[in-house]
Amino acid sequence: MTKATARLGRAWLAVAAASLALLLAGCGHAEKRADLVFLNGAEPESIDPAIVTGQPEIRIVTALFEGLTGFGSTLEKPRPGMAESWDISDDKLVYTFHIRHDARWSNGDALTAHDFADSWERALAPATASDYSSQLYFIKNGKPYNEGTLKDFSQVGVKVIDDHTLQVTLENPTPFFLDLCAFSTLCPVHMATVKKYGDNWIKPEHIVCNGPYKLTAWRVNDRVSLEKNPYYWDAAHVSLNTIDLLPISNAMTALNFYLLGKADLMMDKGLAPVSLMADLKKRPDFHSSTFLGTYFMRFNCSKKPFDDPRVRKAFALVVDKQLLVDKITRAGEKPADSFVPPNTPGYTSPPGLGYNPDLARKLLAEVGFPGGQGFPHVNYLYASGELNEKIAIELQNMFSKELGVSVGLQKQEWKVYLNSMQQVDYDLCRSSWVGDYADANTFLNMFVTGDGNNCTGWSNADYDKLIDDAKREPDTEKRADFYRKAETMLVTEQAPVCPLYYYVGIQIYDDKKIGGIGPSLVDEHPLKDMYRKDR
Repeated sequence: MTKATARLGRAWLAVAAASLALLLAGCGHAEKRADLVFLNGAEPESIDPAIVTGQPEIRIVTALFEGLTGFGSTLEKPRPGMAESWDISDDKLVYTFHIRHDARWSNGDALTAHDFADSWERALAPATASDYSSQLYFIKNGKPYNEGTLKDFSQVGVKVIDDHTLQVTLENPTPFFLDLCAFSTLCPVHMATVKKYGDNWIKPEHIVCNGPYKLTAWRVNDRVSLEKNPYYWDAAHVSLNTIDLLPISNAMTALNFYLLGKADLMMDKGLAPVSLMADLKKRPDFHSSTFLGTYFMRFNCSKKPFDDPRVRKAFALVVDKQLLVDKITRAGEKPADSFVPPNTPGYTSPPGLGYNPDLARKLLAEVGFPGGQGFPHVNYLYASGELNEKIAIELQNMFSKELGVSVGLQKQEWKVYLNSMQQVDYDLCRSSWVGDYADANTFLNMFVTGDGNNCTGWSNADYDKLIDDAKREPDTEKRADFYRKAETMLVTEQAPVCPLYYYVGIQIYDDKKIGGIGPSLVDEHPLKDMYRKDR
């Protein structure tokens, strides 16, 4: 037995009893094992495409629903989804999508262009309160309709030509618009079901889907069960008939489910115990790849003391990011000097603040807190999980050692944490962002005034204008320059956020048993592409 195996064995024994108890708790009756059992992290907050914001939820939504385009399982561009083809005007402003004639909902109803128009109207409606509604701002008049200044949806650039033809007019040429069409917010929903059941439309007994899978069960804190949708247009190429997604957020419990053979796949960095990372990396079932994702801190800029950019910069300047990746994450992550990851196509970030405790202490003294004296007690909010907790403790030590300030730690379960962050009910908090598409805009647009994903209380008219100028600029180099100026303001000058490190994607599975998982810049691994090699 190798030392690595021995260490994993001891860790397994330490929590095996707890894991076994969890297993037995859900075994009151015999159940047939699903074709794929997937460790999905936290309990889903929702599975409404217009509402979801977290990766565990979006992963389920993109199995149940499909947009005009779909994400591929590799680094390829979006592939045809509900639209079998599309035409783009010479000025890149008008997209004409041709909906499949065999597109169906899971109840057998025909899916038409009207379903997309009605669903996008719902996502943009102020009453829906979609945090991702800004994904539809690229469409002509999408923003004023969402803000309520335009009441007539017929003036929004979404036009149904006939049942199988949808015409979309954009505000400006948007090179990543086809990528957006694969994103969850732009997926259609069955409006008759939504209207009939209200908020309960997402329950298994009501929900109607159009994706490769349909929902058969959702047992809170147990599992979400999916079954192949026979009405899906490409059902013949969907290999797995049943999938169970387990809402386990504790890293050691998740690993033990996998080691016990009760799960086939774990895919989130937070589910890999950081204390065992060195040993896990040596295993043949450990797989990793880079993707566009940043782990960072948000500051609440709407209240003291973080309403002053000098305080925010002081906190950012004392974070030893190299120590975080060397001591805690240990999977090959790189310290983040910028908010936009370095492998973003067509873009190079400007330098960030760096590490400078002396300058940090000087800034804090300027504000009136020399050596941390008189600084109010603040809390750092983070979501449950071993990785988040270890980082929180390390940050707490850095703030105390270098600034002389006391920072309490506030841990919350995933749903509560998401709500606190969205309500900006925190002082400073852990956060992360994975690109929705391979473009700098997906990282920088979220911090414009009023965006549902801003969640910092920060607003800056100059920043808003730079992002707007970038959207309107057809020249790629000039467009990138606008984004660089905006990112300098975001990370260096105003600092409503502090980037900590760039993600490395981790998947743990036996590639002799499971296939269809490949690299992805946006960390999308469609369940429809996965298959069993051993059955």
